Amino acid sequence: MALVSAYVIGGLAKLANFHAAVLEQEHFGLHPGWLWAVFAIVVELGGSVCVIADRLVWLGAGGLGVLTMVAMFVANDFWNQLGSARFMALNSFFEHLGLLAALVMATCVAGVKQSAGTAGVQKNP
Repeated sequence: MALVSAYVIGGLAKLANFHAAVLEQEHFGLHPGWLWAVFAIVVELGGSVCVIADRLVWLGAGGLGVLTMVAMFVANDFWNQLGSARFMALNSFFEHLGLLAALVMATCVAGVKQSAGTAGVQKNP
């Protein structure tokens, strides 16, 4: 749950104030803002449910990973920043990279658990 907590909070905040979510997307150059806001809400909440419920973890974590990569390159473009803004964007970029790695690890752990659960099962020819 801790892994996806930022996504749950972000999705609920966007849902509670959809207008602000649209403005946020447009601020980062994502148009139409309403479509990107809906996409973010669905992925943040749906992906989080998949990971927490341990069902279709690859899909949930994969969607969250794609959303995270978009955020990394759109909102944390440290290469276009100067001074303290560059420092903050650089830190945030690599924090997102770490989160992305954790989502990959969660997918791998879920895959190993699934494989272990079917290891002794024989299939009929």
